[in-house]
Amino acid sequence: MAKLRLSKNSLQHQQQNLKLYRKLLPSLDLKRRQLTVEAQKARAEHQAALLAAETLEAGIGDELPMLADSRIDLSGLVTMDGYQVGQQNVVGTRLPVLQRVEFTVCDYSRLSTPAWVDILVQRLKDASEARVRARIAGQRVEILNQAVRRITQRVNLFEKILIPEAQKNMQRIRIFLGDAERAAVITSKLAKTKQQTAGGGWDTGEWGTRASSRYNESPLPD
Repeated sequence: MAKLRLSKNSLQHQQQNLKLYRKLLPSLDLKRRQLTVEAQKARAEHQAALLAAETLEAGIGDELPMLADSRIDLSGLVTMDGYQVGQQNVVGTRLPVLQRVEFTVCDYSRLSTPAWVDILVQRLKDASEARVRARIAGQRVEILNQAVRRITQRVNLFEKILIPEAQKNMQRIRIFLGDAERAAVITSKLAKTKQQTAGGGWDTGEWGTRASSRYNESPLPD
């Protein structure tokens, strides 16, 4: 940490810093509040996505009880090949957004396969996509929570450290400069008083010479 210089230039520098900190703090605090709101929304969306995925998965068995028939082999019917994720800018924070999910459906004969298999294919796709959406929603929550922590740290830095420190430094410098100015005034007055005292005193050497001269010039009595 650099040592504080107690000078007028340093005082001006501290004043400029304080002005800058106070100018930046409102925008930082606004961003913190906005990110906090977005984080709350993201948590709600994550919970909704989890519930949707669980509901879809549980609903498959309720809607298609015939899946319990072990004579029908449905293994590998639907396979998720992958998904594409884009980006969304939210209050200066980049968040993942699910754009597309790709599936491969196993070839099956629609003539020899029950009609409800087509419904099952769609339900499996929906459930898998919902699970991916829930995963992405969880990532958004983590990113926003981290962004809120970072911006909160910056706000605290300005509020609790930088601004109070600048104010304290300015006070120290003003006290020092004030003391130095008063000391200079006192020193100047003392020097002036001393000079005046020295100028108004008797010059004993000169007085003695004049007195001796007058004595020598006086006539002697008869």
